[in-house]
Amino acid sequence: SEKSRKAKLRLDDEASATEVRKGGQAIKPGDLKGSALWHRINSRDPDEQMPPPESKKEITAKEIAILKTWIEQGAKYEGHWAFIAPKLTKTPMVKDMKWTGNAIDHFILSRLEKEGIKPSPETDRRTLIRRLTVDLTGLPPTQGEMVAFLNDDSPGAYEEVVDRLLASSRYGERMAVEWLDAARYADTNGYQTDGERSMWRWRDWVIDAYNKNMPFDQFTIEQIAGDMLPNSTREQQIATAFNRNHSQNGEGGIVEEEFLVEYAVDRVQTTSTVWLGLTLGCTRCHDHKFDPVSQKEFYEFFAHFNNVPERGK
Repeated sequence: SEKSRKAKLRLDDEASATEVRKGGQAIKPGDLKGSALWHRINSRDPDEQMPPPESKKEITAKEIAILKTWIEQGAKYEGHWAFIAPKLTKTPMVKDMKWTGNAIDHFILSRLEKEGIKPSPETDRRTLIRRLTVDLTGLPPTQGEMVAFLNDDSPGAYEEVVDRLLASSRYGERMAVEWLDAARYADTNGYQTDGERSMWRWRDWVIDAYNKNMPFDQFTIEQIAGDMLPNSTREQQIATAFNRNHSQNGEGGIVEEEFLVEYAVDRVQTTSTVWLGLTLGCTRCHDHKFDPVSQKEFYEFFAHFNNVPERGK
């Protein structure tokens, strides 16, 4: 029936949204007048208006303007950003070539010139070394390091400081901070007593990986499945503690099977958030039309992390 066909309309799906139906097209790329969506969001007829008055929701003028521009420009759909392969962007041309020192400067200056803004003057050397040292190590420079840099007039003084800081073990510690947060690292178990546990060996593995400039693909493989590599080393086995960073419950009277499920779910959600560029939490309970992953796929993912010979307590 026509009612059934309307119920199947999905504006998030290009094929459905642009399908030619009995009443026309919901979205006709490049044609506002031919797009039923455009008429509905601008209608004041309660039987036609979208969103419908009973929903108590309203579309703003800004949102209407965005939809107008999008339809006029061809109503192009794109997949989830995490699944779109990155493309190399050409280095933009700029007017003040003397200001640029590398390709990144070109992108910065290009935007500044577009906005009619002049770059700020270079900061003083004392601020420069402090900013650089805090950025790369998380700590301010020592008095000796500060004095040495201020007294070094050689052309490569700044580059030498960069090289020294990158070679420092403090660099790996600083870089690891965000990764430890993303991997839900903790030295305690959480839950009732928050008892102590020894996860510092994995923490040190991450720091060493940064200091050794480990390639990201290897960094990924060893943390997800280092123990499954042929002739895996002790270090590669330690790397897989990424999968054991979740909270663990030692409370008396718990249902162990329940927490075995919770641990596996945590691994799924953390792994997807860290490496897939999207979260899978919603699909634990139901399909969601705006998620590119279904509930069935969630539990297929879940199965990979539900094979650990462990207790739930």
